[in-house]
Amino acid sequence: MRDALGRVIDYMRVSITDRCNLRCSYCMPQDLPFLSHDDILRYEEILRVCAAAGRLGIKTIRVTGGEPLARKGCVDFIRRLKAVSGIERVTMTTNGILLEPYIDELAELKLDGLNISLDSLNAKTYQTLTGQDVFPQVWKSLNRAVEAGLRVKVNCVPIRGQNEGDLIPMARLAETLPVDVRFIELMPAAGGGGLEGISSEEILATIRTQYPDLIPDPSVRGFGPARYYTSGRLKGGIGFIHAISDHFCANCNRLRLTSEGFLKLCLHHGNGLDLREMLRDGASDTDIGAAIAKTVYEKPERHRFGESPAGIKKMSQIGG
Repeated sequence: MRDALGRVIDYMRVSITDRCNLRCSYCMPQDLPFLSHDDILRYEEILRVCAAAGRLGIKTIRVTGGEPLARKGCVDFIRRLKAVSGIERVTMTTNGILLEPYIDELAELKLDGLNISLDSLNAKTYQTLTGQDVFPQVWKSLNRAVEAGLRVKVNCVPIRGQNEGDLIPMARLAETLPVDVRFIELMPAAGGGGLEGISSEEILATIRTQYPDLIPDPSVRGFGPARYYTSGRLKGGIGFIHAISDHFCANCNRLRLTSEGFLKLCLHHGNGLDLREMLRDGASDTDIGAAIAKTVYEKPERHRFGESPAGIKKMSQIGG
């Protein structure tokens, strides 16, 4: 499936819930109202959309939230998703709090990748950033996931004055564990008013003070925009997602399905397709596929961070 610019679109992030058990300062405001149960797509509806997307060429689906494990039946949904024709890889992003009881099951069904959001290894800083004193649960889940053989990536959003002192400790995770540590530039769509992000260039320079042999990693480490680096001292890799300082829109390969069934073409654009309305108005699978293909063709050339276009929601509502 290609858009009007010829970009191959083969990756879709699927949010199964807007609910989360954290209140990260850069993602979910304290007073953000949640959707009602009837407003979010049922699992059967999501699977219909994923099947249509698979027929159109979507090969990788990442399950997100909010916090996906906050929705009952998440792991069984992943099991069913892996059986959808055309879908070659199913991965998940989680904050790790509810993860530990499901690790063996996820390993058994061969989840293709697990991203754990973790912005600090300091329990007090973690609590300040997330609003919850649950670092021990996340740390236990991270280590158990590695032990179970899951392919783990750790996502960190560096914020000036809050966790910038954690850059080196976070990078060292890739030295002590076979995980990829990714630093994600703070995006305005997150809704963290007044927060200042740190550029990938600055983070890389800081990490190189401890790993001077850090060089670009030519191997394929995923299917997203991260650029990876490697060092002789690392078991894993160091990745950077530089959506602000050096955007990757020219090679963007992704779509986003929100929990309420809206197909977003770009993280920071309001246009897209209301699939929930089609699903509940009796549209056929053929109609849904045709509508997705037509909408994808109109995918914007690039994001408009900083321009505040209409229709932009908070990160937790979009699914990242």
